[in-house]
Amino acid sequence: MKTTQKIAAILAFSIISLPSVHAQTLTAFKESYSLEAKKAYKPAIAALKKTNDDSYEVNLRQGWLHYLAGLLPESVTYYEKAIAQRPTSIEARLGYALPASALNHWDQVLEQYQAVLKLDPNHTVTNYRMGLVFYYRKDYKTAEGYFQKVLKLYPFDHDSLLMLGWTKYLLGQSNEARGLFNRALLNTPTDSSAVQGLAALKQ
Repeated sequence: MKTTQKIAAILAFSIISLPSVHAQTLTAFKESYSLEAKKAYKPAIAALKKTNDDSYEVNLRQGWLHYLAGLLPESVTYYEKAIAQRPTSIEARLGYALPASALNHWDQVLEQYQAVLKLDPNHTVTNYRMGLVFYYRKDYKTAEGYFQKVLKLYPFDHDSLLMLGWTKYLLGQSNEARGLFNRALLNTPTDSSAVQGLAALKQ
């Protein structure tokens, strides 16, 4: 009976102490969201630091706030901590790509995108962004494969239709490019880039 009472006392203490810790972190998150809405990013960062909480959620949030504040290397560090805490987290890897791309660390960005695609080969945002990276590197053949993968899943996706259209144009595949630009216009009839693409094909 005494053992049962001891266990009950321990559980009661846990129930009392854990909510207080959670409440402190919750209050800090609320404050950080309020400050972020006012674009007061550094005070929002400071609000979270008061908790001394090193959880995945705090590191992920700090990565975002440091990115917004223009503190890019620090943002990368927080996202790295979040990834280490949750290696299967796609959101942390996509978050990492924001400051890393702003720092022009494209090899590291690609490393994170490739890790995402190992976790989820059909992740459309990542496939599209991989296509963009290779497109702007002028590796149009590689970019083509990523854009095509997105369109297999979302055949009427405007951005992918447009980018694959330009990719086909630069690969010299005029008929395919024309069809893609026309489909992009069906999605967004006022799209100037698709109009420019069709005009370029007539030259």
